[in-house]
Amino acid sequence: MFDTLSDRFEGIFKRLRGKGRLTESDVEEVLREIRNALLEADVNVDVARTVVARIRDAAIGAKLSQALDPSQQVIKIVNAELTNILGGQTLKITYAGRPPTVVLMAGLQGSGKTTNSAKLARWFKSQGRQPLLVGADLQRPAAVEQLRTLGRQIDVPVFSEASDPVTVATRGLAEARRLGRDVLIVDTAGRLAIDSEMMNQVRLINEAIQPDYTFLVIDAMTGQDAVGVAEAFHETLAIDGVILSKLDGDARGGAALSVKEVIGRPIAFASTGEKLDAFEQFHPDRMASRILGMGDMLTLIEQAEQAFEKDSAEEAAERMLAGEFTLDDFLEQMQQLKKMGPISGLLGMMPGMPKELKGAKISDDDLKPVEAIIRSMTVQERHRPEIINGSRRTRIAAGSGTSVGEINRLVKQFSEMQKMMKRMGGMTMGKKGNRKMPMMPRGQPAGFAEMPFR
Repeated sequence: MFDTLSDRFEGIFKRLRGKGRLTESDVEEVLREIRNALLEADVNVDVARTVVARIRDAAIGAKLSQALDPSQQVIKIVNAELTNILGGQTLKITYAGRPPTVVLMAGLQGSGKTTNSAKLARWFKSQGRQPLLVGADLQRPAAVEQLRTLGRQIDVPVFSEASDPVTVATRGLAEARRLGRDVLIVDTAGRLAIDSEMMNQVRLINEAIQPDYTFLVIDAMTGQDAVGVAEAFHETLAIDGVILSKLDGDARGGAALSVKEVIGRPIAFASTGEKLDAFEQFHPDRMASRILGMGDMLTLIEQAEQAFEKDSAEEAAERMLAGEFTLDDFLEQMQQLKKMGPISGLLGMMPGMPKELKGAKISDDDLKPVEAIIRSMTVQERHRPEIINGSRRTRIAAGSGTSVGEINRLVKQFSEMQKMMKRMGGMTMGKKGNRKMPMMPRGQPAGFAEMPFR
């Protein structure tokens, strides 16, 4: 998502570098290129026109800072505008004074509504809440069973019955109160296209349960079509926020960049993969930063804090700084690193990462040769890789299905990493009990930058 737009912005800003000042004609040329970039990203035409007009006003009317060069000036203005059209502020969930907090899920069939209902339930669980899922999508026979299957995977109960959608939703609310569940998520029926029957049904459910939040699930791959869908649902339900599904796909980003401007409601959550844990709150400022190639270190650190086990990370950090970090420690950190999500996604969050690496399709399979090499070593070799001589390398290569050259690369890079960690001995570490992980100078998990991908 947004790769094409990021590439276009990178080209625009690159041409600005080195200019002593920006003339009005320079600004107009940049604005034309930005407008074309937005249209190529499938942003709604009216939205693109409005965005460019606001950037023009800011660029021409701004008091130019002497501390910034022209490209930095434009980046700052564009970053502010991208943040604005993506929603401005991160949506903060406020819970009902009298539980449960009721969430209504709406959207077209195929948008990922049922899966995202389960993902949202899992997210609420991570916030210390006790959700109940309600299967009110009785249009598709398999929808309720799909929701039950997903509910079992995340250990969240599902309520449904063979009646009508409004009755199911109403009784689901009563069931949540009976069980003491403090969040209720109601999955409603969708259609392949907007029709009066579907809209009337979701309107009746809305009136019956009076939701605290109504989320519209939109497939990020739909582009400009998402605008019409959002407008229609918003007229009927008064949408509180949008959940973007398939944000990890190859879409150009038009839906994400158009919806808020059209209905005035923010993107609340984003689904970033097929797994149930590939779901996160949407932070407009962080996404704008990623689009402009400035990375997203806050999200990267948050994911690391969730993935890395506190005690083992602190112990590994202490051994690092004492020069005692072993290949066993390195292997353990690789396992935890994989919990943070696809490696290619992590690369996109790192500021200053070359474009070639950001777009690289690096999967868990790329880590397997490194794991195989380490697992083929003896305990002594993992703790003292300097003893690995020619015959040992041949044996390890045969046992791991790799080459002696790959063994050499891993041992050399691990040795260099050890030396660097020793030099970081003065680095401030988290006190006992704080959730910290060993970090490389630019926020990379220890060993990540030196990982010998093939």
